[in-house]
Amino acid sequence: MPQRYFIWFSYDGTRYHGWQVQPNGNSVQAELEKALATLLRTPVLTTGAGRTDAGVHATTMVAHFDSEASFDCAQLTYKLNRLLPRDVAVRRIAPVSNDMHARFSAVARTYYYYIHTAKDPFCRNYSCEMHYDLDFEAMNRAAAVLLHTDDFASFCKSHADVKTTLCRVTKAQWERVGEQQWRFVITANRFLRNMVRAVVGTLVDVGRGRISVEEFCRIVESRQRTSAGESMPGHALYLVDVRYPFDSDNAEQLPQPQHFFFK
Repeated sequence: MPQRYFIWFSYDGTRYHGWQVQPNGNSVQAELEKALATLLRTPVLTTGAGRTDAGVHATTMVAHFDSEASFDCAQLTYKLNRLLPRDVAVRRIAPVSNDMHARFSAVARTYYYYIHTAKDPFCRNYSCEMHYDLDFEAMNRAAAVLLHTDDFASFCKSHADVKTTLCRVTKAQWERVGEQQWRFVITANRFLRNMVRAVVGTLVDVGRGRISVEEFCRIVESRQRTSAGESMPGHALYLVDVRYPFDSDNAEQLPQPQHFFFK
């Protein structure tokens, strides 16, 4: 019987059409499966903890795969990193019970969205440059509404193939991480397609004074994507954590990759 493995990895999404295999462009999943197949000498199918869109990054992504091959996890990690492109890095591989699922067993996911408010050549590819006077206190008052929201249809990509738009958000706040740099932190049990970028775009409308906190509440209650703000660019969005039931017991906590962004 095949053994199931979890694989933790990170990637710079700039060159990719997202995590998931695409018919019209390269993906992180395609690169990972190609490298695994080369080393294990058999086709390998992976299932990710979720999907990230074109240009979106991950400092922690998780996938699972099944294999009948016998291998040392540390050695496979080393060999994968020699074979994979420089913008994809495997951090750990571990056997798990066969009923564990990278997507459906996850209990929480966390994203960061970065913005900077002054021209910075070192941020341009990894943060969204904005030159508006933003009221972050108002943006945080609006973000707090998300903690008491069940239905996020207002922030779901139109015509998305989802059975439910219900999510449970447990953290949503703006944090200052530099003199002219901020990040939005959001944690939930699940995320809808385009949800984080739509939430950030609508919160920016609050910060610019285009809508009030009360109007933000009405947008949430409307459950209409057309009521919310525009989606923000993908290059400033990062999946930074995926949590499983075993994480609180004995799982090794992986350090975040070193990056000038992550304070």
